[in-house]
Amino acid sequence: MTPDVLSQNEIDSLLTELSNGRVYINTVGTEKMDEWEKLKVYDFKRPDKFSKDQLRAIQMIHESFARQITTVMSTLIRSIVSAEVASVEQLAYEEFVNYMVQPTVIGMIEMHPFDGNMLMEINPNLVFAMIDRMLGGKGSFIGKPRELTDIEKTVIERVLMRILELLEDSWSTVVDVRFRFESMESNPFFVQICSPSDMVLVVIMDLKVGEVEGMLSLCFPYFLMEPIIDKLSSQQWFASTSHKKDEEGHANLLASMRHVKMPVALELGHTVLSLADVYALQTGDVIKLDETKDSDVSVRVGNQVRFMAKPGTVDGHLAVELTQVLKQDEQPMEEGA
Repeated sequence: MTPDVLSQNEIDSLLTELSNGRVYINTVGTEKMDEWEKLKVYDFKRPDKFSKDQLRAIQMIHESFARQITTVMSTLIRSIVSAEVASVEQLAYEEFVNYMVQPTVIGMIEMHPFDGNMLMEINPNLVFAMIDRMLGGKGSFIGKPRELTDIEKTVIERVLMRILELLEDSWSTVVDVRFRFESMESNPFFVQICSPSDMVLVVIMDLKVGEVEGMLSLCFPYFLMEPIIDKLSSQQWFASTSHKKDEEGHANLLASMRHVKMPVALELGHTVLSLADVYALQTGDVIKLDETKDSDVSVRVGNQVRFMAKPGTVDGHLAVELTQVLKQDEQPMEEGA
């Protein structure tokens, strides 16, 4: 587009206005600048793959993940651990690789049932602080980052696998996935989970172990997330979370009820006696019941008859075999009702 060119008369008029103080140089083009500020930069070479609602759902999933890290990892590492989500971004894989320090600690993670790997990168300062604390130290790190020894790798793998269990639990509110630790790498340029130009989802978390702070980053390639992208929405997350809480509440209620003790009694039969007959009873007297020897006996739980059963013996001990489970509306009529 050809830019506007001022004529000589327009230039002279503008200079006159400036010299008279009626126009200030700082105000020239202000209206156009305001219009430019309202525009959003969009790179057509790297279009956004995730909507705002999907990014919000992903952030909610990992906020739950951060809360679990804060609660659970303190016991494993034997130090106060806190975590919070710093950002959720979508960018090219090449940018993410350039963003990482070297050397660092990168875990290659399989994400079942999908065909591909994700990455978990932890700042080396945090890693050495965790290792020092778990091996009996104060949880501090002094010195330059370096590659881990075989013993240090074994220790930190245990931490990574526990973190993956928490991540798996957080994702379960939306979709059933399984995270499996595959290998560990220190040079980010040796890790290739997708092409450099492919879009990835990066979740960056601020992590603090004792007095040492650093970042934990999760990198999900878009092709790995594509099969479940329709399930990623804030409404889906809220609905799944509410359903999970209901299931957990039901399970907790059942677990608590299993420890409740209830009186159980067998009713071998019924009869009606006058008070005078009861007073006259002596040892060896026989009371005739309304039931026969082949009749089922009632099994009373608390104040209600819940089962019918056949009396007998097992290994010389008195026992009953349940023959019927009574529903609420099948309660036998009480005598005299």
